[in-house]
Amino acid sequence: MSSITRAETGVRDHGRRAARRRKLARNLLVFLLLAGPNVALLLVFVYRPLLLSFYYSTLQWNLGSSVARFVGLGNYVQWLTDPSTPTVVGTTAVFGIVSVGGSLVLGLALALALNRKLFGRGLVRTVSFAPYVLSGIAVGMLWLYIFDPRYGLLATVLGWFGVESPQWYTQSPWALMMIIIVYLWKHVGYVALIYLAGLQSIPQDLKDAAALDGASWWRTFRSIILPLLGPVTFFLLITTMLSALQSFDLIRAMTDGGPLGSTTTLMYQIYVEGFQTGRAGYASASATVLFVILLAITAVQLKVMEKRVHYS
Repeated sequence: MSSITRAETGVRDHGRRAARRRKLARNLLVFLLLAGPNVALLLVFVYRPLLLSFYYSTLQWNLGSSVARFVGLGNYVQWLTDPSTPTVVGTTAVFGIVSVGGSLVLGLALALALNRKLFGRGLVRTVSFAPYVLSGIAVGMLWLYIFDPRYGLLATVLGWFGVESPQWYTQSPWALMMIIIVYLWKHVGYVALIYLAGLQSIPQDLKDAAALDGASWWRTFRSIILPLLGPVTFFLLITTMLSALQSFDLIRAMTDGGPLGSTTTLMYQIYVEGFQTGRAGYASASATVLFVILLAITAVQLKVMEKRVHYS
């Protein structure tokens, strides 16, 4: 009798294992059908070029040439010892920090204004977001006319107050400032829109309770609104930093990296080395350095903000 019972138990266990295997195979098939095309596209158009870039960075190879020589870390050593590298890294850091910080501060201020019940609020929201979807090349060329030191709109307005327009095109501090101003104009609307969504998700009861307790607007903003916007700020901090450090179109359209390389960022250096001088191996090394910097910044942000951002 016991042997029959053990046999029946074995059959049931075998049936359950077979059912689990069929369920697993069915789930795997559904996953491949739904996620397979996306995974394939990522492998072909993201990870394959990334790995190829790592490989090309170990070669001394000119774009279009059929001959390449393996140099190992030679391109990286050349990049680190290049006299222009500190200037390029410094320009990239200044552009990234000022652009990201300015976008967050101005975007939050604009979102607070648009969150009020104002006449024409919907139109203002649309107008403020519109520059974000415009072509960077078109925006840069348009602003070139505005910044023209002799005939531009800004020079005319400054002339009304007896102020001479700075030489935006030929003086290095002003050229970088010009790029930053246009970048902020283009991206503040996007930041404001994201912040506005976060502001509208804050429960009104919390703000009403703070008002009943006699809290001022600044105290309410600092103690309630700003902490509850932590996840939104965290998201914007990462996305805007990645966007700023990869910015190319405005620099290409407005200054072409000049004057004297004062607006050449790491991203623009990759373009110059790869497509103007033709040093594809060196450009790939610069791209790898930029990738490592972006990865490190993102990892640090995730680590630091993980302890400070609360989603509940």
